[in-house]
Amino acid sequence: MTAPVRFFFVRHAVVRREELAALYGARDVAVCEASLARDEARLAALARRLPKPARWLVSPLSRTRRTAEAIFAAGYPEAPLETAPALIEQSLGAWEGIPSSELSRLFGRAPERFWPIPAHTRPPAGESMADVVARVGALLTRLKTRHAGEDVVAIAHGGVIRAALAHVLGISAEQAQNVSIANLSLTHFEWHEQGWWVGGINLEPA
Repeated sequence: MTAPVRFFFVRHAVVRREELAALYGARDVAVCEASLARDEARLAALARRLPKPARWLVSPLSRTRRTAEAIFAAGYPEAPLETAPALIEQSLGAWEGIPSSELSRLFGRAPERFWPIPAHTRPPAGESMADVVARVGALLTRLKTRHAGEDVVAIAHGGVIRAALAHVLGISAEQAQNVSIANLSLTHFEWHEQGWWVGGINLEPA
């Protein structure tokens, strides 16, 4: 019998306001330190709620590592951070840096509610959301075998968490794009021998 694996995905903290005016995708933009200071109570709640001990994963982008460090500073016992390349946000390729105000012109339509690019549209030198679902799904398949019986905390990105939900829930990339994933929110799901189980999305830790 295979031991279950519990996954706790946290979306990184809010990035600097000046970065929000353009598509940034997989660019390495910094978190807003003022926002981190205002979110002290939420970070402390995450520090209490996240399992101890756990394997901690971050993406190659500094905003995930900085968020993990803030959770440690808020009371979680510091743990080694493993960089998982497959956790990186969707690459928007040549479209990174395009002002958000130009999205309607770029696609000839209004953007998706929570994600600006249609699920099967692949930017030049970038990825579609469907590509991200395949990438993150392959990672989860590896992790559920490698970390049987363990808890895994992943500090990741909105697009990555939506992709994980698409894989776990068996929904399409388009459907996953309609899921709101707030900054510093917690999404909990588990792998059991019988299949995937979702404990909650956008959980507010007590």
